Amino acid sequence: MNATYKAIEVPRPGEFSEVSRPLLDPGPNQVRIRVEACGVCHSDSGTVEGSFPIDWPRVPGHEVVGRIDALGSGVQGWAVGQRVGVGFLGGSCGYCEFCRGGDLVNCRNQEYTGIDHDGGYAEVMIAKASGLMSIPNELSSAAAAPLLCAGITTFNALRNAPAKAGDLVAVLGIGGLGHLGVQYARHMGFEVVAIARGTDTAELAKKLGAHHYIDSAATDPAAALQALGGAKVILITASGGKTIAATFKGLRPGGVAINIGVGPEPIEVTSMDLVFGSRKLEGALTGDPATGDATLRFSALSGVSAMIETAPLNQAPAAYAKMMAGKARFRMVLVTNNGAGQSAPRHS
Repeated sequence: MNATYKAIEVPRPGEFSEVSRPLLDPGPNQVRIRVEACGVCHSDSGTVEGSFPIDWPRVPGHEVVGRIDALGSGVQGWAVGQRVGVGFLGGSCGYCEFCRGGDLVNCRNQEYTGIDHDGGYAEVMIAKASGLMSIPNELSSAAAAPLLCAGITTFNALRNAPAKAGDLVAVLGIGGLGHLGVQYARHMGFEVVAIARGTDTAELAKKLGAHHYIDSAATDPAAALQALGGAKVILITASGGKTIAATFKGLRPGGVAINIGVGPEPIEVTSMDLVFGSRKLEGALTGDPATGDATLRFSALSGVSAMIETAPLNQAPAAYAKMMAGKARFRMVLVTNNGAGQSAPRHS
């Protein structure tokens, strides 16, 4: 086994550097992973552009799939050779008040992958065992990678929403998040409305599973939703306060708009729109490892998949630039020489 591995690190904001790093053993309650694939997410900009506090240099990447090749002391329930995933949440502590109450997502001692510690733009990664997810045999590593962030986020928001099978659910924005949201909503049994600007996305939205398409550039999306009976849920995957406000009045009484798109623009919703109709506006982050497992299983069973374009690890800077420029349709995934990861031995 080589004593070094290749990584694409960010030594300072806006710069990438390909480096060779020494192979380290995992510490207590950690595992070492031979990375097979890592998604390139818009949130990686928090590391690359330095908008988060970063201890430089840092390896980005929080949609990581690979095989465990070493276990640290105290690790239970995982085995060498097992294919696993690591998402944005690097692993809960298990002892803070939120963990003790079962809220692992908001753990006070949570470390974020690719921000607080090195992520998956590398051939090897060290990860906390408490943050691992199990990859189903039916999913390739490249296909599974985007589901560890974009997939979990959209799946979890819809699964915890108040809508029931047959209810009208709208997905605002058909991009990296939205194109998965439409698929999950359809397979969960909702009447699905896709909302985007222009007519170019209409055919794709229907292929993804949308029953209706609303061109927000040509019509008032709120009025169009009300004409369909009003949405029980609007899943907002596009950032922008004015965009959210334009659809909010499309909710039926008691409906909820769930925002999973992050941007700097304030959300402009009036108190009248909230109070009359008892509408709600809430945010949703991601999910805990159990939610990740459920997302992956549901995706494998239903055939939900991200539209991806793969690139070798050494092309990470170009892949990142393509994603950030909006030229990826819809997700970029870095792949290494560690293996295709089509299947993995099952472990109980």
